[in-house]
Parts: sequence; C-alpha cells; structure tokens
Amino acid sequence: MSQFDVLCIGNAIVDIIARCDEAFLVDNSIIKGAMNLIDAERAELLYSRMGPAIEASGGSAGNTAAGIASFGSRSAYFGKVADDQLGRIFSHDIRAQGVHFETRPLNGTPPTARSMIFVTPDGERSMNTYLGACVELGPEDVEADVVANSKVTYFEGYLWDPPLAKDAIRLCAAIGHKHGREMSMTLSDPFCVDRYRDEFLELMRSGTIDIVFANADEAKSLYQTDNFEHAVSQLRKDCKLTVVTRSEHGSVVVRGDERHDIDAIDIEEVVDTTGAGDLYAAGFLHGYANGQPLDVCGKLGSLAAGLVIQQIGPRPQLSLKDAARDAGFI
Repeated sequence: MSQFDVLCIGNAIVDIIARCDEAFLVDNSIIKGAMNLIDAERAELLYSRMGPAIEASGGSAGNTAAGIASFGSRSAYFGKVADDQLGRIFSHDIRAQGVHFETRPLNGTPPTARSMIFVTPDGERSMNTYLGACVELGPEDVEADVVANSKVTYFEGYLWDPPLAKDAIRLCAAIGHKHGREMSMTLSDPFCVDRYRDEFLELMRSGTIDIVFANADEAKSLYQTDNFEHAVSQLRKDCKLTVVTRSEHGSVVVRGDERHDIDAIDIEEVVDTTGAGDLYAAGFLHGYANGQPLDVCGKLGSLAAGLVIQQIGPRPQLSLKDAARDAGFI
C-alpha cells in the first residue's frame, strides 16, 4: 500500500500578494503575467514600493500539495527553506494543511525565498521571485522512502533554474520508476519553457516523465508554434498523458487515442488567478491517484481552479473535499 497519493517537489516560497494598477507594472518594469526571477536588491526595492499585502506560504508545487490535501488525499512535499522567520511561516502553513513536510531547513544564508505578486484589476498576477534558499534543494533532501511510497511524484518546471534540483528530480524518477510509480511535471511558465525547451522534451521523450501539465501558452512555446491543436498533437506523441489548461475555455486531456475536452466551471468573479494552474493539477492528481476516469480528473481540476480564482491567494480557503461532494463527485 502507498503511504502517499502524491508527492510534490518545488520551490518553497512565501508569497507576498498586493493589488496594483497597470501603471505600477509599467513604472517598475514588471512583465505582466510572468514569473520574473529577481535578486535580493530588487526584492527589497519592490517590497518597499508595495501597497498593503497578504503573506502566505506559496510556491507552485506547494500550492498543489495543499490542494491535494484539501481534497482528502495524502500528500507530501519536498522543498528547501531557511531556518528563519519566513521559513517557519512556510513550514507551519503547509503542515497545518495536512501535508507531510520534513525537508531539513538550511542554516544561515541565503534566506527563505519570497515572491512578490502584484494582482491587477483583471485578476492577472505578475510574480517577482527571489529564490533564496530554494536553490539549495538537492539530492540529499530526497526522502527515498517517501518517493517509493507515493503513487505519483509531481514537480514544477521552475526547479530547472537551480542546478542541484535537477539531480534531485532525476534521483526521484529513478526511485519512483523502480517501485512502479509515476513521474509528473508542470511546465510552469512560457519563459521557463524557453530556457529549457530541449531538456523538457528530453524528459518527456525518454520516459523520465509520465504525465505533463501545461497551459496553452506553455504548450505552444514548447513546440514554437502558434497553433494550439498542433501543440496538443505533439504532446500526445511525446508524453504518455498530457493535460493542457485553457483558462476560461477549460482544458484538454489526452492519452494515446483518448481525448477529453473539459469545460471550465461557471464563476461569479475573477478575483486573483494566482494558483489556478496549481489547483487544477491538485484536483486532477487527486482524482488520478484515486483511480477516477480521466474526464472526472479534469472536472475535479476545473472545480479546484475555478474556486481558487474567486479568492485572494493560491491556497484553498474552504474544503475542496466538501466542494467535490457538493458538486456530486463523492
């Protein structure tokens, strides 16, 4: 029996979320809708210019782990924080949400990562991330027994920025596949895809990755095409199972000759798109790890994503298990 349904691996980041107008992005040279990597000096500058903010544990895969736990599945997380105030905030938050998290904190510098997220009136989020202690995650942080006892291991493409993490991911893939488990990744960001296109394709084509998550822009960036259907057809060839999200147009799930087009749920108002893709992955992986058909997995993903964009912040504030029950999935 598996001890965990899904193990998530990612950059352990504390999100600092504030609203702003479009002019603020222009005045501060922030690329709208992207994840921009910044150094410590720029992190201090942007923090000094932020308005009132909410601080919460974040990071793409951390959000997914929290979402999986909220659905009632058993989730675990690997990610590196420092032994500092933000590190303790992150550790407390993710454990409080029911996620197994025992990665040893870093003593000394660099400090725990933080991402300043500016939310414009249209709900779009622009992330400015100082990776800090994240870059120290390496093979020594891999808990082999957790990997071996997790049905699926899921990691974020952002991990391809810090070099040590690549070795940790490949180690997890070797352990997981040895024990008959599956590996999954999210492409994370079109700019991330541009940086590591060849390596991401190699991970998929070599069978290191069994399941890939992407949004439409990331999928098109991967194959350097403007044609969405062409990107989907290529993903179908390169990976065993592919899930592509399309914002208000829903999502597409493909495996071999099987295809499911999933509708987005109806929502009242888009408040903050932070974490939409992360929570979609949470819903999908919750269903997948518990043996649900692929179309139901996609609907669970749409449910979680649709709920999280109607609140501020990327972690579910209400029980996703209850929401799934109310929607008739339980």
